[in-house]
Amino acid sequence: MPSSGDDLWCRRYRPGPAATARLVCLPHAGGSAPFFLPVAAALSPDVDVVAVQYPGRQDRRGEKPIDDMKELADRVHGVLRRQPELPVTLFGHSLGAVLAFEVARRMEADGRPPVRLFASGRRAPSSHRDERAHLSDDSIMAEVRRLDGTASALLGDAEMMRAALPALRADYRAAETYRCPPDTVVSCPITVLTGDEDPKTTLDEANAWVKHTTGEFDLRVFTGGHFFVSTEADAVMKVLRAHFQDAAG
Repeated sequence: MPSSGDDLWCRRYRPGPAATARLVCLPHAGGSAPFFLPVAAALSPDVDVVAVQYPGRQDRRGEKPIDDMKELADRVHGVLRRQPELPVTLFGHSLGAVLAFEVARRMEADGRPPVRLFASGRRAPSSHRDERAHLSDDSIMAEVRRLDGTASALLGDAEMMRAALPALRADYRAAETYRCPPDTVVSCPITVLTGDEDPKTTLDEANAWVKHTTGEFDLRVFTGGHFFVSTEADAVMKVLRAHFQDAAG
């Protein structure tokens, strides 16, 4: 298990010492790094798959969760810029999609732009909804149940749910209090992945990501709800493999 420093943030489940590209995976609200184990299994060893572990969950449960998107982006960016240099692609799901956008902004300001940003299961950064799930335990649990994500298995275990609530609350607060002006852009290409029955993102909201890049834009629609990345994993992996094949020339 990681013990200190940047290894607490960066999990490599299938290390690829000879990898020529890196994929940084950023989880959803309440999510954790192991969610991306299938991605590491599918793309390694050619791709250095880094799954980010946020504070406040699993082996980091003793740390205070971060409930501000900009602070979380600053922390993730600081860790990533210390990693061995490789071309970086960002993949974020739900909360992780907005976080990936903010990390991409910091990478570009730092002179090390990502190759591409994959924004999965999230409306465009400037497409605001007045959501308040983080305000009470009941509303958090109702939201988890509605989305039927990886955290929904905790609902039947009161002790585990109590342990998970601080991280869930912080994540939802970070997502729900985040604001982004409509003219905020990155220069890297953006590929948006969305489920055709996702209650969190309409097709119009997904397509609105086009306003946030001066580069290429691509929208991919999959069958499924908010966690189509799991139910349609083979199709999502096909998109990622094609990206890395194209990038390799």
